[in-house]
Amino acid sequence: MGRPKTNDETVGERLVACATEWLATRPQETVTVRAVAAAAGTSTTAVYSLFGGKDGLISAVRDQAVAGLFRAVADVPTSADPLADIYALATAYRHWGLEHRHLYTVLFGGVQSFEPSDTVGTSDPVRPLTAAIDRAVAESVLDGPAPSIALSLWVTLHGLVTLELAGALDAPTARAAFKSTIHAALRGWTTPAVFRGLREAEPTP
Repeated sequence: MGRPKTNDETVGERLVACATEWLATRPQETVTVRAVAAAAGTSTTAVYSLFGGKDGLISAVRDQAVAGLFRAVADVPTSADPLADIYALATAYRHWGLEHRHLYTVLFGGVQSFEPSDTVGTSDPVRPLTAAIDRAVAESVLDGPAPSIALSLWVTLHGLVTLELAGALDAPTARAAFKSTIHAALRGWTTPAVFRGLREAEPTP
């Protein structure tokens, strides 16, 4: 009878979970194979056999973050209103970040660079946003280069989520700031006709 397989998928999941927490809460140089293996209750051999070493383990954490964020935004349904769709995508992004703060920190905290449309391909979490922006530009709702619009919205969104995760904003303030700021950012890119319509539709103070 063969020896039982000890370095299995369950061990790999524990290692990824421990590595995620360590990378999100400690300086990267302190995250060693030995430390993560000990935290996961396994040996350094498991890290090398399952991931090839520290770099492979970090890549697995990053891949899990990319896949999770992609699922969150890909599940957002498409409506007849491209602006509403972009806002819904931003909302899904925020909710995922708040629910997976360690993965969010690893993905956007400089542990390992995230290159949109690189190896992740069709699972790129940026793709649903750029598709919605492309549609809004094609329908003369937004005006400007789609990459520039996407970058400005992401910078705004990332700033809001990062402040909320850091505890700089309490929950009610964060919710209100998210709604007003994202809507303001979108209005800034609308065509003149759409902008006038949005302003006219706003309630009088």
